[in-house]
Amino acid sequence: MADEKKTLPANAYTALKPGGTYVPFVPADQPLAEVTTRSVFVGLVMAVLFTFACTYSGLKAGQVLEAAIPISILAVGISGLMKRKSSIGENVIIQSIGACSGVVVAGAIFTIPALFMIKETDPKMYHVFLAALMGGALGVLFMIPLRRYFMAEQHGQLPFPEATATTEILVSGEAGGKQAKVLVVSMAVGGIFDFLVEPFTAWNAGLKTTLWEFGKTLHDKTKLVFKMQAQALFLGLGYIVGLRYAAVICAGSFLAWWVLVPLVGYVGAHLNVAVPPGTVPASQMGADQLFKFYVRYIGIGAIAAAGILGIIKNSKIIYSSFSLGFSEMFAKKGGGTTESAPRTDLDIKMKYVMLGIAGLAVALLVFFGLLAGNFGIAAIGLAVALALSFLFTTVAALATATVGTNPVSGMTLVTLILASVTLVKAGLSGTSGILVALVIGGVVCTSLSVAGGFVTDLKIGYWIGTTPRNQERYKFLGILVAAACAGMAILMIDKAFGFALPDGSPNPAIPAPQANVMKSIITSLMDPSQQIPWMLYGIGIFVTVVMEMAKVPLLAFALGMYLPMELNTPLLVGGFIAYLMSKSSKDAKIAEARGQRGTLIASGFIAGASIFGVIGATLRTFDVHRFLSMGIPVHFDEAKKIWEEGDPTKYFTDYGHLVGLALFIALAAWMWWDSRKGSPEA
Repeated sequence: MADEKKTLPANAYTALKPGGTYVPFVPADQPLAEVTTRSVFVGLVMAVLFTFACTYSGLKAGQVLEAAIPISILAVGISGLMKRKSSIGENVIIQSIGACSGVVVAGAIFTIPALFMIKETDPKMYHVFLAALMGGALGVLFMIPLRRYFMAEQHGQLPFPEATATTEILVSGEAGGKQAKVLVVSMAVGGIFDFLVEPFTAWNAGLKTTLWEFGKTLHDKTKLVFKMQAQALFLGLGYIVGLRYAAVICAGSFLAWWVLVPLVGYVGAHLNVAVPPGTVPASQMGADQLFKFYVRYIGIGAIAAAGILGIIKNSKIIYSSFSLGFSEMFAKKGGGTTESAPRTDLDIKMKYVMLGIAGLAVALLVFFGLLAGNFGIAAIGLAVALALSFLFTTVAALATATVGTNPVSGMTLVTLILASVTLVKAGLSGTSGILVALVIGGVVCTSLSVAGGFVTDLKIGYWIGTTPRNQERYKFLGILVAAACAGMAILMIDKAFGFALPDGSPNPAIPAPQANVMKSIITSLMDPSQQIPWMLYGIGIFVTVVMEMAKVPLLAFALGMYLPMELNTPLLVGGFIAYLMSKSSKDAKIAEARGQRGTLIASGFIAGASIFGVIGATLRTFDVHRFLSMGIPVHFDEAKKIWEEGDPTKYFTDYGHLVGLALFIALAAWMWWDSRKGSPEA
């Protein structure tokens, strides 16, 4: 029986010898419970919860929670609580359905929130839902013909980092149960901590040097300021990305805030006129305004250049991926299409795959046609969406299988540029052109994100021995639910906070960095009459080229330049704790176990804080505006004003920032202490 077998076969991660075959954890000739009421129900619950969580974390911090690993841990933990045996097949289905959350959200938030920033587009719920749903379905359908190549033909050739970690969790049933408890506790701690910050406003988590007199003096003379948002969400993200990545992000932020902002302020101090895109003389601006009107555009140029350079650097892989995509898509061998094939090699039949693609093409044509008001232009948009989704699918899958990350930002940027240029040439520009181009970008981006995630799901199933056809069928159900929830979450967060301030600039509360970049680029392409800050974009491009020469991770550095400093600096704290865990013992196994426990705690912080963040946004959306803040019922904004401006009559609120600093230090200390409990036997 499968439950008697505690490890994967010895050749699971190595290339096969000539004539050798891989026998999975559960061999094809053994029965395996996969699609059950329990697995589908739990998977859908996970999809709902983590879609809302991923949407919030992605829009808030610019990084989407990697949902596959925490969902797998929870799935195994639930199996342990229910005393179920041989549940590994069910857990694969739970993970596959639930993981739709992260990949659908990663596709949707890159482009769709831009529709809400450009008020004239008047976005609707069905715009978000249909773009995410049809894009996700395309990603699955284009991936099916490639399954056998990536699973069997490339066995042992590609590392599949995320699939490896998730498979080990699913195989290690007993360890998974204990891990689930750690994850749930940390979700509660992180969620409650951040809920007390937002929207409860029990203390001030927005720490900045200008809260002290010396900081005000320093800012007034030099425009220098240090800021940090002391929340569990960012502490967890910092641990997950690690010290090096967190340091690169902060390096970009420090360049923006400690070099470029003071430099612009120094130059502007000698000018008494407003220089576009600024609306008042720079001499009258503080650090925040200098960043908003000038330095932020340098960050946009840096992000755009990072995406383009990523495509150029991977041009050889992209070329070979295109060739592979064509050959596998139209090969006669595509997919296990006969019932005589082993259970572990059964796919949805190729004729149904082709019918599905054709049906989606018709649906997309109607969708684009209604948006554009012209079915001729819609056909052009359809050709762009289908061609790029198909061509980049293999790129997304290969990148995910190789390094565990999907270069979707660069591919989406290319899609938007091509779509915009094509639509303008066809006679569609202005608001209608922006709407259609962004929806096309949303479809393609979601397709590529889902394809990259689905190759991970399929590899997990391949190693364990589940039926690919079951994963393929129920992936569509997960995408349907995730698309609906992502649409609701985006609308809810926009209504609660607003993606843009009244002047059209990004809202620091919900920066949505990728969508803001896409908005800036597409409005420049679609509205030539706009004043475009080309010089500022050019400086950002120059910075990115220099960072490429220095071998610095480009997108991380560029995001650091674009995002507000307070969202970047707490990442260093989490990254430093991760570093301490990696060096916490001379015994490599103990250090690794402590690091893994810390990863669980960090994932819990992110998931819990994001879920509670959505609850807070829901309360705002439905105008449930009165909370018991330190014993005094106040409105959200009133509470925030009390803490930020200080009011001695409100329970020592002048010291709200000191309370916030002390509690953040305590939270970081608890994370470090609890992570050290990890052991190889746990």
